[in-house]
Amino acid sequence: MTLGNLALFAVAAVLLISSSIGSARAALTFFSKTYTSRVQTLNIGVSLVENGSFIAWRDYDKKTADGNWDVNSVPVDQRLFQNLLDENENFLMGKVYDEKLAVHNSGNIDQYVRVNIYRYWVKVKEDGSEEKLLDLSPDLIDLNFVNTNRWLLDNESTTPERIVLYYDSILPSGETTLPFSDTLKVDGLAADHVTQTKTTNKEGYTVITTTYDYDGVEFRLEVEVNAVQTHNAKDAIWSTWGREVSISSDKKLSLR
Repeated sequence: MTLGNLALFAVAAVLLISSSIGSARAALTFFSKTYTSRVQTLNIGVSLVENGSFIAWRDYDKKTADGNWDVNSVPVDQRLFQNLLDENENFLMGKVYDEKLAVHNSGNIDQYVRVNIYRYWVKVKEDGSEEKLLDLSPDLIDLNFVNTNRWLLDNESTTPERIVLYYDSILPSGETTLPFSDTLKVDGLAADHVTQTKTTNKEGYTVITTTYDYDGVEFRLEVEVNAVQTHNAKDAIWSTWGREVSISSDKKLSLR
């Protein structure tokens, strides 16, 4: 089993801009300008925290007059699991690793946040391209979720490959959420998945060939972090993420 370069990350600015950052590219999708005058884009920022360390972030640069992202604030070469293994240590299936993930508000305004977690398997071809293997189960990539009373599971958007969580409270500037995960384990049952084929040789004997389905593949875990401002948050969340939520008088978020 190859650990590979396992993490992609993304963070987004309020309802005007949604951003997805990959290992070698960045793409921006612009939403309706209806809310442009209400968006404080110059002050928003959000970061992904892994085991107490900031590993990925995107902050809007106040000094950029044209309103573009400051590329120096986007560490596109960062990955999850950089400190997962000791030197010369091999990744072991079935072993439980610490993987405490949380979100930090690195901007200057309060915000609501959500995370998208993607789990899947790939086969890396000789030319370096990747083929996603849809017949291999994402459930064997076991990211253990915690604080489930605060991180709300969006059942409408969640699939075996994609898990969507919303933090139930405003995240003030400079503060960090409770972790939404604490450990990672790639289930050793993956080694039990085999395919057997039967052929007949020239002598007429039946030959059974056993192939391990997960042999030579890599798993991927991607974490995408999104944020919206608290002003008109209900409409902002609907406009940006297409999700209807309720905001209580004490500013608690709940999913409809």
